[in-house]
Amino acid sequence: MATETATATTDVSTGTGSWKAGVVGGLTGSVVFGLVMTYAIPNPLLAIVIPSMYGLAPPAAPFVGWVIHMSHGAVLGVGFAALVGLRPSIGGNAAKSLGVGAAYGIAVWIALAVIVMPIWLSAVGSPANPPLPNVSALSALGHLAYGVVLGGTYAGLSG
Repeated sequence: MATETATATTDVSTGTGSWKAGVVGGLTGSVVFGLVMTYAIPNPLLAIVIPSMYGLAPPAAPFVGWVIHMSHGAVLGVGFAALVGLRPSIGGNAAKSLGVGAAYGIAVWIALAVIVMPIWLSAVGSPANPPLPNVSALSALGHLAYGVVLGGTYAGLSG
């Protein structure tokens, strides 16, 4: 008669992707994108739009928008690390990581800013509800900058 013993493990991993590098890269990219939102995009995104996604009445303090924005960036950075974990060959190479980061930033823009955000803001009754689709060249540029900085930072920390 054969016996087997199961052992539980508490290790959490994104494969070979570094979730910590993803968090730091996401936060770094969010600072860059936040500066684009603050100085280049005319809408009051950090004071009104982003806080109102969570039911915070406008105008919230810009600090609240920054905290939420940075949180989004960190979570998306972990998502980037998970994707890199699926294809480890792109994680440590700076050039590949920059390119993948750029593509990731544009994919995030299309999925979240162009499609999800207008639906979400409409659902919560935000006074700053953009049209669907919410296509903005400056938003695309900000997300692209986020992705490039994320990819570069990730490669530097995980390589």
